[in-house]
Amino acid sequence: MSDKVLINASKLNEMLTAGTSTVIIDTRSAEAYEQGHIPGAVNIHSIFTFLATSTPEGLQELKENFASAFGEAGLSGEETAVFYEDSMATGFGQSCRGYFLLSYLGYEKVAILHGGYQSWLAEGYAVSTEIPAPQSTVFPVKETGNSLMVSKEDVLNALGSEIAMLDVRDVDEWIADSSSPYGKDFCPRKGRLPGAVWIEWYRMMKPGTVPLFKTPDEILAECKTVGITKDTPVYLYCFKGARASNTLVALKSAGIENVKLYFGSWNEWSRIPELPIEEGKPF
Repeated sequence: MSDKVLINASKLNEMLTAGTSTVIIDTRSAEAYEQGHIPGAVNIHSIFTFLATSTPEGLQELKENFASAFGEAGLSGEETAVFYEDSMATGFGQSCRGYFLLSYLGYEKVAILHGGYQSWLAEGYAVSTEIPAPQSTVFPVKETGNSLMVSKEDVLNALGSEIAMLDVRDVDEWIADSSSPYGKDFCPRKGRLPGAVWIEWYRMMKPGTVPLFKTPDEILAECKTVGITKDTPVYLYCFKGARASNTLVALKSAGIENVKLYFGSWNEWSRIPELPIEEGKPF
């Protein structure tokens, strides 16, 4: 991963001051956005809320939905897209989900505001309540295949292989007490992918006034606890690909390059009765 993917508030302010062609995308709720946002930012909360399946029809719907949304935001291929959420530890990875979606659609100029909106506020930069009217354009979708995203069939075929199935959900989901962040019984089944290992997504960040990702060495140390090294191929999953996107960014920042995301995640897997799961406590 390029060092330019994670940028701080100072760098973003520098880009705006210099007049760099930039589209800032606020992934928070419409209510939070309306109360104040980075000047010029457009709001696309569906980056967080959209649920996808890995069927051909589901992936086509995802592509069409976000090609339209990103085109309406003014992304033509020339602009740098910068995503932000409230903070890296409170938005369930939604800015990273935006980064993943744009990357999956083949867009190359993508960045994430490291620390989110709280980092912008902490630096004392201006905020706005003005709603911009971006000029709509045609978004350039490029085919990336399965270089970033894997399907339920890919995951099924990889079970029991050298590929690490890394579950990054909250602890109540991992121990099969809850099926999702939307409620304990939102999905029909509770449990884990067979053979999965677990690192709760919070562990990739250091707590503080403005939570930030840990250093590469610290992230590698976390991964080592479940047997993952720089050379380990990894499939990530959570409930809908948001927290897993956060972990994908963290792992890639630490030099773990062979990482792919099962975007359908538990929301899709648990709803297909013939797909295997581990139930009960993992101990």
